[in-house]
Amino acid sequence: MNDNQLLRYSRHILMDDFGIEGQERLLDAHALIIGAGGLGSPAAMYLASAGVGKITLADNDTVDLTNLQRQIMHDTAKVGAAKAVSGKQTLERINPEIEVVALQERLSGARLDELVGSAQVVLDCSDNFATRHAVNRACVAQRVPLVSGAAIQFDGQISVFDPRSATSPCYACLFPPEQAFEEAQCALMGVFSPLVGIIGAMQAAEALKLLAEIGGSLAGRLLLLDARSMEWTSIKIERNDWCSVCG
Repeated sequence: MNDNQLLRYSRHILMDDFGIEGQERLLDAHALIIGAGGLGSPAAMYLASAGVGKITLADNDTVDLTNLQRQIMHDTAKVGAAKAVSGKQTLERINPEIEVVALQERLSGARLDELVGSAQVVLDCSDNFATRHAVNRACVAQRVPLVSGAAIQFDGQISVFDPRSATSPCYACLFPPEQAFEEAQCALMGVFSPLVGIIGAMQAAEALKLLAEIGGSLAGRLLLLDARSMEWTSIKIERNDWCSVCG
């Protein structure tokens, strides 16, 4: 690290668990973020400010006026712009020393596998089960840890699925793809704006810990937040030996 980086990241370096070694791991890391909306905004902004060396931001949507109540990576001037491009501009203003790749596309198939395989951690900040299951399959196939978050109305959830561990469940162990789940979307049901900030920031925290190799992750646990009462519930998740994805 140069002198400017030592100063920029000094509050990380001062921590015994982090130090120069942890910060250097962040600078050398590549994080893939799927979704540049409510969850992806705070997650990406914290990864950028923390010094993750390369961030790939994938989203095929454009900024809408209704997004601005919670998607803090975008502003009024960006309405109509591609979210990935708008996000890239914001992250580069936060930290011009990192590399940000903007992908205005819906990732799938071999393309998704390729990008997941190039990253050290994947953050699923999407808003639908089809994308979550596709990302999970790619992470299991490429053995890349997945930080998954979701938020609707006043309810949020977050967990880590780490296929590098033989005991860690995958997303499909929790939500089997062959079972039908009701799709809840913000456009129809609404979402409390700070909730996505809370869950997105926690996704960033879990990703940074994984990249810096410090602390313990949420692998094997699902955290649920009721923002009405601000109460957290922790649920243990077991790996399903008959899971159609990782079993």
